[in-house]
Amino acid sequence: MIDLPKTPSLRLDGLRALVTGASSGIGLGCAVALAEAGADVVLASRNIKALSEAAEAIIMKGFSAETLQLDISDLVSIDNVLKEQKPFDVLVNSAGLGRHTPSLETSAEDFDAVMDVNLKGAYFLTQSIAKALIKAKKPGSLINISSQMGHVGGVDRAVYAASKHAVEGFTKAMAIEWGRHQIRVNTICPTFIRTPLTQSTFDNPDRKKWIEDKIKLGRVGEVEDVMGAVVFLASDASSMITGSALMIDGGWTAD
Repeated sequence: MIDLPKTPSLRLDGLRALVTGASSGIGLGCAVALAEAGADVVLASRNIKALSEAAEAIIMKGFSAETLQLDISDLVSIDNVLKEQKPFDVLVNSAGLGRHTPSLETSAEDFDAVMDVNLKGAYFLTQSIAKALIKAKKPGSLINISSQMGHVGGVDRAVYAASKHAVEGFTKAMAIEWGRHQIRVNTICPTFIRTPLTQSTFDNPDRKKWIEDKIKLGRVGEVEDVMGAVVFLASDASSMITGSALMIDGGWTAD
């Protein structure tokens, strides 16, 4: 009788997962997806009120959720908050900031604000989670929510694109360094996802047309389009994937 291979599990039972930017939008969707897959999820952001409401809703569905107030642009806060936590098996960093202007009008203040969250915060948060895993001699899956703008450019998005291109770079380097510890590091790169934060872009007819013309599947992204991908990258089903970018862009970057 033929010995059939066994499909790896997408379940995350027994794993601790930290999701930043989890009070709304993509971050909240990722937290819900991980909780439904069995993970003990810790939702983190600066907005503790919104976090508490999100965690309560997840718990009401019968899943595990806790909250953690965290500002990833504050490196001292990252160290102080996370040193009180047990190691996280999964990180999903969905905290992000966009201040979109023509490149000729970029201010130093806007540049620093975007880089402090999207690059510096993401870098040192990922580092901190990895340090704890290595000390505990545990494997892990670390996922940064990047963007299709980490692979292409866009109108009024020079600073944002620069920050996400950098995230793609450090993800590859960290994956190389930490592979021997069985720590995987990847990015998820969504297209424009319909959330309260992106609604102003969709309300601009010119921007909306630009987006719709670029997405080959003929529709904009929804939070649900990211949820399955994050479970996949967190689970054993992706155990040979590291240093990679998972595009969820409807074909935007296929050109």
